[in-house]
Amino acid sequence: MKKVFVTVLSFLVVIGLCVGGIALGHLPFSDLRRKADCYAGSIEVCHSQNDQDGDGIDDQSDLLQSALEYLKTRPHYRSAYYESGYPDDGFGVCTDVVAFGLLGAGYDLSQLVDEDIRSHPSDYDVPQRDRNIDFRRVRNLLVYFRHTAEELSEDPLDIEEWQGGDIVIFPGHIGIVSERRNAQGIPYVLHHYSSFQWSYEEDILLDREIIGHFRIK
Repeated sequence: MKKVFVTVLSFLVVIGLCVGGIALGHLPFSDLRRKADCYAGSIEVCHSQNDQDGDGIDDQSDLLQSALEYLKTRPHYRSAYYESGYPDDGFGVCTDVVAFGLLGAGYDLSQLVDEDIRSHPSDYDVPQRDRNIDFRRVRNLLVYFRHTAEELSEDPLDIEEWQGGDIVIFPGHIGIVSERRNAQGIPYVLHHYSSFQWSYEEDILLDREIIGHFRIK
């Protein structure tokens, strides 16, 4: 009887931790648990010819590294409006992985999207322009990257077309392509989609509809 009581109590404690974590916007054990690179083949790594912030790291690599650094902070999932545009309280959503990745590479996505909306207002579904939030909406980023980035294959099986630091867009969701791959050579994705997410790096390219695959120029 005592063992049963202890088991039930332990279960309730775990449930309590999870519920509490969800209330705070994250699960208590979520982190950047990086997947092993399982691909035995060889694919030439793509590097950008540009170094926007002059730190000695090309933009393609810098975007990827900056996204990883952002995810190491274990951002909790919550959608909110920020006067500064970028979340500054440990919370965030999927678009923030891309925004902070680009920011670390020297690109202010809030300014860039705002400028593109000003230049091409009819291409965007933005009733009232707001620089603080427009760059954090997936639908706007799809338009922006179509205007400014190199469009690539949306077929995950075309593995050489996929490189770490690429941007991938799904319906209502966005992420950064990882430099690590599964046994088939299909790369993992760095993303943030839910309070129920156990890891920020997941093998999802074959599981979701892809509507955009981009590489910054």
